[in-house]
Amino acid sequence: MPVATPDQYKQMLNNAKKNGYAYPAINVTSMSTANAALKAFADKKSDGIIQVSTGGGKFASGSVADMALGAISIAQHVHLMAEKYNVLIALHTDHCHPQYVENFMLPLVAETEKRRAKGLPNLFNSHMFDGSELPLNENIKQSKALLERFAKSELILEVETGVVGGEEDGVNNEHAPADKLYTTPEEMVEIAKALRPIGTFMYAATFGNVHGVYKPGNVKLRPTILRDGQVAVKKSLGAEAEHFLVFHGGSGSELSEIHETLGYGVVKMNIDTDTQYTYTRPVVDFMLKNYDKVLKIDGEVGSKKHYDPREWLKAAEKGMTERIAAACDDLKSSGKSLLLGNTH
Repeated sequence: MPVATPDQYKQMLNNAKKNGYAYPAINVTSMSTANAALKAFADKKSDGIIQVSTGGGKFASGSVADMALGAISIAQHVHLMAEKYNVLIALHTDHCHPQYVENFMLPLVAETEKRRAKGLPNLFNSHMFDGSELPLNENIKQSKALLERFAKSELILEVETGVVGGEEDGVNNEHAPADKLYTTPEEMVEIAKALRPIGTFMYAATFGNVHGVYKPGNVKLRPTILRDGQVAVKKSLGAEAEHFLVFHGGSGSELSEIHETLGYGVVKMNIDTDTQYTYTRPVVDFMLKNYDKVLKIDGEVGSKKHYDPREWLKAAEKGMTERIAAACDDLKSSGKSLLLGNTH
């Protein structure tokens, strides 16, 4: 099935919110990691979201070091491959901080605009603007300007207020003030008032979530922050204004806490740290077990079969696929692809 249309993507989000599940949103950096995600979603009969960060795009472009070009390359690969799988895939870009809007986000939006002018589908379905480092009024101002442009191409914007702690993709918020780790109900109402009249958007409200690697129980989440914010939005603007919420920094979260957030409107959960590990771990295992075969030591020639990158990348993809499949189960999206007719 081709990458989801704008209408299909909106239906994905509406169904998830209505029925209490969320989509794993998988950061990818290559054809290999994208293939691992596609297989996982197909195996679990789950629709899903594949996303590219600024750093992921830069890596994918090789020595050219062009983050937008790398993201376009990955997106084109997913468009081609998604047609071979019987689930819906949405394409998204992750954390774009204000300094990268001009050379990352806007070239991708322009690419979609060019495609639409030719009668082709959108390149990406949605993009995240992370203006959380800005004062709220400036964050809202820039988000409104972006969404006004997005809406013309049926693109969805993801925004964030508050700060997700920890470090990801070179951005370090390990020492963020404690009060910034929690979005307030007032902020959630302001965002709804400002953006809802313009177009569809998702909202990464923060509730103590932290990027990075943590043991279960070490991340102190307060999911009730989301509940209270949604209640405030509903009281102020009506039930139809409740947000499509996004869960960032889920590593180290208890499954019970993840499930609690699903009841408060989380429809998308970003997964990166865990998939990085499960992609790398099988490679380490392969190399240690086949040390004398992947290296030409003591004058020997090694084993081409073992140092052929396809051999150990296959193991890497399998490990990542298994972790994403588990995420589909955890987020309750397994077996709920729209293509199966599961609309209730």
